[in-house]
Amino acid sequence: MTEKPALPLMSAAARLRARLAEGGIIAAPGAPDALTARLVEKAGFGAVYMTGLGATAVRVGQPDLSILTQTEMADHARAMVRAVGIPVIADADTGYGGPLNMRRTVREYVQAGVGAMHIEDQISPKRCGQLSGVRLIDRQEGVLRLKAAAEARAEAGADVVIIGRTDALQPEGLDSALDRAKAYGDAGVDLLFVDGVKTRAEVEGISAGLSAPKIVSIVDGTDAANLTLTELEQMGFSMVLYAVTTLFSAAAAVRSALDHLKAQGTPQGIAPQITYAEFCDIVGLADFQDFAHRHEIDG
Repeated sequence: MTEKPALPLMSAAARLRARLAEGGIIAAPGAPDALTARLVEKAGFGAVYMTGLGATAVRVGQPDLSILTQTEMADHARAMVRAVGIPVIADADTGYGGPLNMRRTVREYVQAGVGAMHIEDQISPKRCGQLSGVRLIDRQEGVLRLKAAAEARAEAGADVVIIGRTDALQPEGLDSALDRAKAYGDAGVDLLFVDGVKTRAEVEGISAGLSAPKIVSIVDGTDAANLTLTELEQMGFSMVLYAVTTLFSAAAAVRSALDHLKAQGTPQGIAPQITYAEFCDIVGLADFQDFAHRHEIDG
């Protein structure tokens, strides 16, 4: 499969909006890189999530503590968009500064071709929503941050889906998180996102407390991860992000393979492994070769 050009008649954002309008729930597994995004698409999912935690891990091998810059994140999103034909839901952190930085962030993500971007209400430098020590901006500042994003989208004549995210759940509790999310819903965003959920009860509370279109992020190893896609759909969520499933699974597989190689002195016996032919299919080798052969002089 070659790099997939943008569809001329419908952007990724328009396709995502059309899918959201159909109702039901969209499952978007996280992908730390473009290769994993291809695997998500090949598995039959309708969207893929560019997680900031994953992007930071694969680009610099460091934790999600606001280490990557706006341009690095936008470049990461662009590479993922080019690799797949399904909409990319991209982490845009805090917008990377003040209103003018937000304006540029929206323009960069629009030019990258993402279907959606989420913007959060943490103080910069931010941190992963699952970590302790999350610090928040004032609620009104959060509203203004999202209004700036919505206006920047309008200026660009774009239709990217904007997701308003609050990280208030763990530091301030459910009621505060719901109050913030409702306020952000009036700022021109398309979907609401209360991050940092760890338990089924928290997911149920968000479901009951928000009537507007909403998404949820499910993190492996938490009590909330016991909820099925069907249950989340019945709770009224429009989208679920499985942010770390592929990242954690890949890291475990690599560690296991290296432990085997170090102990045995040979890759023989490492399981499970894909074949070289299977890998070539994942990265679309045949299409690249076909294109090159049709435009090269024989010999």
